[in-house]
Amino acid sequence: MDGQGAVVWRNRALMLFDRVAVPVAVCDVYGAVLLANPAMAAECGTTPGRLRGRGVLELFSPREAGQVERIAQALRLRHRSRYQVSVRWPAPGGGERYGELTADPVSDTADDTPALLVMLRVLGERRPGAEPPVRVSPTEARILALLARGATTARAARETGLTPDGVTYHLRRLSARWNAANRTELVARAYALGVLAPGVWPPRPGDEPWDADRS
Repeated sequence: MDGQGAVVWRNRALMLFDRVAVPVAVCDVYGAVLLANPAMAAECGTTPGRLRGRGVLELFSPREAGQVERIAQALRLRHRSRYQVSVRWPAPGGGERYGELTADPVSDTADDTPALLVMLRVLGERRPGAEPPVRVSPTEARILALLARGATTARAARETGLTPDGVTYHLRRLSARWNAANRTELVARAYALGVLAPGVWPPRPGDEPWDADRS
């Protein structure tokens, strides 16, 4: 392909990048934004140009302490997996949104220092002064904390003294209450509602009240 053809394809790629409805950014390996589309800028209440050079983890705060350092270590070792981080950030107009950042290392060759293609999935929003729509039992809070650590159903059953079916029962009830499609969404919503304490590792129940009479 000649130089002119390369320019044409680059311009088409940038046009497609700008029109994608999903919030997307390209960052360097340290997380500094190189390029952001309008949808990503809108989540930050600004324009794409003003995001350039900003740290993506300054814009979107990780919920789990230690998670980012494990990802950074993997990148230093040139592991090329997909990485996911549960995050929260100020919502335009007030309140707080929560969701998940997915980062994919990309480069022309395996030896090149990768850039990061970062996509944001918005899972929900908590408005100022809004109360959590439901309360959880101590057992449910403990199951959610175990899930946030990456525990399987079998391990959560052992830790809580339940059967695997019992753990699944609680998870189905929580999923129905919070309209969560999977366990990732359950954990994200638990952090957003204060059921799990933000910025703490290992995850533990937060300070929001729950119904102590329920098991």
